[in-house]
Amino acid sequence: MARTVRLWALSDTHVGTEIKFGRRSLEEAIRQAEAWPAEPGTADDSRGFDIAVNLGDFSGSQLPPDDEEGELVVAQYATAKNHGREHFYDVIGNHDASGADEPTQWWFKKWIDPTGESTEFSGIDNTKRPYPTSGTWEHYSFEVGNILFLMLADRNDGGPPIGRGEFGGYPAGAISEETFEWWTEKVRGNTHKIVITAHHHMIKETTVASGLNEGCDGGYHGRMPDGGAPGASLIYWVGGQKDSGRIENFLAENTPAIDLWLGAHTHTHPDDTTGGRSHIEQKWGANFVNVSAITRYHGQKNSIPMSRLFTFAEGSDEVRVQCYLHTDQYAPEGWYKQSERTLKLRHKFEVPAAHSD
Repeated sequence: MARTVRLWALSDTHVGTEIKFGRRSLEEAIRQAEAWPAEPGTADDSRGFDIAVNLGDFSGSQLPPDDEEGELVVAQYATAKNHGREHFYDVIGNHDASGADEPTQWWFKKWIDPTGESTEFSGIDNTKRPYPTSGTWEHYSFEVGNILFLMLADRNDGGPPIGRGEFGGYPAGAISEETFEWWTEKVRGNTHKIVITAHHHMIKETTVASGLNEGCDGGYHGRMPDGGAPGASLIYWVGGQKDSGRIENFLAENTPAIDLWLGAHTHTHPDDTTGGRSHIEQKWGANFVNVSAITRYHGQKNSIPMSRLFTFAEGSDEVRVQCYLHTDQYAPEGWYKQSERTLKLRHKFEVPAAHSD
C-alpha cells in the first residue's frame, strides 16, 4: 500500500470579520479538517491531514490589524487537537499588512510568525516543526521528501500605490525585488525536485478572475483609486514595477519551472469561471490552484467557505486535489466531487524519512 502525505491548503479566514457574526472560522475549519478520514487502501491510518499551508488574510480588518485580532488567530489555532501550531506554514495576505506609518509587517511577524521569532505571542517553536524552515518571514522554504515549498510574502505595506492606505485592504498583490530574486534562484537550483510555490495571490491570467480588471469589475475586490485597481486579483507589483510580467516571463522561459502554484485571495464559488478560467488550471507546464477562502461573511457576495486537500502518494508523479465545502451554502457540506482533479507532477514523490517506518 502506498504511503501518502496529505497537505491541507486553506486561506482567507478573516477571523475579525467572522467573529462579529459569531463564527470562529479558523477554529471551525481546523475541527472539520482534523476529522477527515484517511483514504482506504493506503498505509497511512491517520486522520485529517499531515501539514497545512495557510495562505493569508488572517485579519478581517479594513484598518491595519491590531493585537486583539492577533490574539484571536492564536487562540483559534490553539484549538487543534491533533496538530501543533508548528504543523501550519503561513504566508501573509493583503489584509494582514501593517499601515504606512507602522513598523514593517509588525502584526504578521508578531502573531503569525512563520520563522518562530516571536514565540511569546505566536506560540511557535521552530524546533518542533515537522519539516524545518529556512529563510525569513518574507520568503522561506521547507522540504517534505523531495517536495520543496517556496513560501512568498505579500508586500502590501508602506502605503499606496503598492501598499495599503488608511482604510481598506488594497488588494493588488506585491513581492519585493529580493523575494523575486530569491524565488528564481531557488527554482533554478532545484529542477530535480517537486517545487510548490505559495503566495496569497495568483499570477496574472492563470485561474478564475485573475486577469487585469477582473477583480474589481467582477465585484470580488474593492477598487482603491490610489492603488493598483487593475491588478486587484493578482501579483501586480514585482520589485516596485506594476504589471511587469516578470514572473510570467520567467515561467515561460523556463518551462516547466515549477509543479504547483498555490494561491487564494479571490473568494468565489467552486464552479466560477470568470475570465474563462476555473480554480485549477495548467499553464507554462505548471499547475495553478486557487484554494479560495474559508470566510463566509467577508465579501459575502462571493464567499463560499472551502479549501483543498492535496494527497501525494509514494512513487507517483500525480497528486490528487480535493475540494471541501465547509458550509452548506452552495452544496452539501463535505467533499465537492465536481472540483476534484488529478494533476501531473514533474517527478515521482519520494516519502520523507519520517513516513518511511
